[in-house]
Amino acid sequence: MTKKTKKIVGNGLLFAAVLALTLYAVFHGEDLSAVRDAIRSCDERWLLPAAGCVVVFVGAESVILRLLLRSQRYPLGGGPCFLVSSAGFFFSAVTPSAGGGQPMQVYLLHREGVPVAVSAAVLLAVTVTYKLVLVITGLGLALFRLDFLRSHLDGGMAFYWLGMVLTTGWVAVLGILVFHPHLARVLMDRLLGLLERLHILRHKASRREKLLAAMDRYHDTAAYFRTHMGLLALVQAITFVQRFALYTVPWLVYRAFGLTGCSWLDLALLQSVISISADMLPMPGGMGISEGIFLTAFEPVFGEALVLPAMVLSRGMDFYCRLLLTALFTAAAFLTLGRIKRERKQR
Repeated sequence: MTKKTKKIVGNGLLFAAVLALTLYAVFHGEDLSAVRDAIRSCDERWLLPAAGCVVVFVGAESVILRLLLRSQRYPLGGGPCFLVSSAGFFFSAVTPSAGGGQPMQVYLLHREGVPVAVSAAVLLAVTVTYKLVLVITGLGLALFRLDFLRSHLDGGMAFYWLGMVLTTGWVAVLGILVFHPHLARVLMDRLLGLLERLHILRHKASRREKLLAAMDRYHDTAAYFRTHMGLLALVQAITFVQRFALYTVPWLVYRAFGLTGCSWLDLALLQSVISISADMLPMPGGMGISEGIFLTAFEPVFGEALVLPAMVLSRGMDFYCRLLLTALFTAAAFLTLGRIKRERKQR
């Protein structure tokens, strides 16, 4: 078994183990027939647009990819961009800390003729804007709706603050990489030297050369983004729509149960808290943490009797159905992307 195969099998086993533990923790001791009956009582007319929100979430990234790649003179069509986006979401969901998504997107874009340096830089910009939505939303909640947070999260505030610290720190690192490439190069060089002095890494001249060469590849792209802030502003706006499309799912589930009284904004912000809390944690898809925080945060909204069925529907659509949908499109990506390029070479 190759090293790559072992890694895939290991990630698969980890995903299955976390999923099994999550299902046990959520449903152990619960009346499953009552959960089933509550779900059956929902008005399905509200669930259809909830499924549409999931499609919008995946599709919005394909629009962003297409815009950024066209700006770099690589005009990929909407179909290939959608398949690449789906693969990114799928592999992010099944790997710890979402670490497998972007490498797979880089690979698929390379099959479509996009150089690795270009795709890596474009995906870096996607990540910055994606995480920045969490930071802006989280800071807004902390500054203007802190009492609202405390009233719903109770003991979950620790996860919220941890998520804010990790996400803000990561955005700062990525921002330095994009907008201050020389500083990033110096910092990475010094960090590598520190790790070698502490004997965490063995000294290798080739490692340092590869690291600095990789940092240099970002320089031209960073300069491009600094002179095209209008494009980045458009991407940021689309990313807000993308994120809040998914955050709308709990409100639609709320209405499907025939409930009224809570505004769309309040429920969308509560859902954003789950993303902030779980996004940077080393669990595939934030499983376990996301379900637990949902049950805590949304119990005052749905009530004790409906919060578990609501979690099953909300989390089922915004993660598990999305996982299935993107799995199908990921398979399509591996079957189709690069095919036209290969056929041209064979002629």
